Amino acid sequence: MVMEINSSQMKRVQLFEVVGRVDSTNATELGQTMDRAVDDGRNNVVLDLGGVEYMSSAGLREMVRVLKRVKRGGGDLRIANPSERVQEVLELAGLDTIFEIYPTQVEAVGSF
Repeated sequence: MVMEINSSQMKRVQLFEVVGRVDSTNATELGQTMDRAVDDGRNNVVLDLGGVEYMSSAGLREMVRVLKRVKRGGGDLRIANPSERVQEVLELAGLDTIFEIYPTQVEAVGSF
């Protein structure tokens, strides 16, 4: 399955809903999509990973890179609704301590 990214702009937050597999072939696409929002001054980002069945280290790298970028701009990248597999990968990589992770999209968006 290929990756699909749906983007929604809200008052204070840019929301990205990702579905499918995030791997070395498409991780840069995810990063570039988030970069475009940051380029437009959208430094509060929520990444909904509920539909992600696989996340490679390349995907994690893009998430960390964008997190550093939005923090420099006074924002944050928060994760909503990670699938069980993605939650495990985040924990194994120690990234569950770096990202704020919320069980639902509503809670993640409302946290800003």
